[in-house]
Amino acid sequence: MNHRPIDCAALLARLDRFDAIIDARSPAEFAQDRLPGAINCPTLNDAERAKVGTLHRCSSAFEARRLGAAYAANNIAVHLRGPLRDRPRTWMPLVYCWRGGERSAALAHVMMRIGWQVHQLDGGYRAFRRFVTAALAQLPGRLGFRVLCGATGSGKSRMLWHLERAGAQVLDLERIAAHRGSVLGALPNHAQPSQRHFETRLWWALQSMDPARPVFVESESRRIGERQLPDALLEALRAAPCLSIELELAERIRLLREEYRHFEAAPEHLGAQLECLKSLHGASRVHQWQSLAAQGRWDELVACLISDHYDPLYQRSMRANFQRTAEGRILRVASAEHRAFETVARELAASCR
Repeated sequence: MNHRPIDCAALLARLDRFDAIIDARSPAEFAQDRLPGAINCPTLNDAERAKVGTLHRCSSAFEARRLGAAYAANNIAVHLRGPLRDRPRTWMPLVYCWRGGERSAALAHVMMRIGWQVHQLDGGYRAFRRFVTAALAQLPGRLGFRVLCGATGSGKSRMLWHLERAGAQVLDLERIAAHRGSVLGALPNHAQPSQRHFETRLWWALQSMDPARPVFVESESRRIGERQLPDALLEALRAAPCLSIELELAERIRLLREEYRHFEAAPEHLGAQLECLKSLHGASRVHQWQSLAAQGRWDELVACLISDHYDPLYQRSMRANFQRTAEGRILRVASAEHRAFETVARELAASCR
């Protein structure tokens, strides 16, 4: 009785049929990227992997394998007594490591001997990564995007949220990237995913989309924080029809204060972030903004940032990257209230069915 290999194309077709996806790589490898829904049961931890690799390169392949086997036996025993202890006889996991080699094979062999219906990903994570990269070059061209444009504070992300609730297809790039996209867009207590994991999350979202229905997405630059959009997706967004959200200035200020309230709780942090704008606006103007933050003059500060930084930046970006904005439908929203966005989103979602 052997564990059964499965390639990436077959994996996609039946991913939801597995009871668990087990990543047998080290915790550091797992943190960089992994298959959607995978849990980490490392055959070797980071230190053990480094030690075995060094021994293999510098001394003896045989001794490296013997040491690796000892580490693997201990770690597999820990997993069987821990996270895998209550799995039933009918449990069917998928196991993978870096390239479908010794680490996943060791874990799969023990699982198979226990009696579980084990499958091993042929080619491991490396094959999956190639599959994702190839898919990201193809999937965007098969979808009909509708790009939500609008100046900073006009509520593009809020509109996406309400569109999704109204049943529309939505690709929320900022949620996937864990970043709001601007110099002040880092989310408190949320690190961005690695570039590889960002791309895996993008692929997972795109492959679930129905090509017969429009996909609403926010206008974005090439980078969202530290993460970069794949070329094919960026090209598809810049060629897509646009819809422009319009919201009065006072309501934009209100919305921005709601969405960035963590800065009002820590004005010193905002002041530090504003330092990044000195190269664009000069020290004097940035010091004025920092002073407004320190004094708690939030409406005044947000109005200045909108007029002096965000609106000019937005206009330049739209002219350069989203030239179909002028021909697009205008979505006028009455206020920053969620119910105002809900009304527009419901009407828009209904018109696209």
